Amino acid sequence: MSQGRAIDMLNRMLWEAMIVAGPLLAAVLIVGLLISVLQATTQLQEMTLSYVPKMLVTVLMLIFLGPWMIGRMMQFAITMIRIIPSLG
Repeated sequence: MSQGRAIDMLNRMLWEAMIVAGPLLAAVLIVGLLISVLQATTQLQEMTLSYVPKMLVTVLMLIFLGPWMIGRMMQFAITMIRIIPSLG
């Protein structure tokens, strides 16, 4: 396998990871930002107020986006497995 092909495969893997993890991370980031603004305006510094909504959003996003995420990862894995014979 050439160096360029290995870098291309690594590049595709990193993009795929970003596409799969992006929506989940963005949702948690937005919820964290909203909770931080709420805490700053009310001066309520409760630790569970920060963690519980983030965990709930993470679980809900995984429930709703889980099948899409798994399907996307499976497609990528199948594509990479199909490339194996041509690497030699």
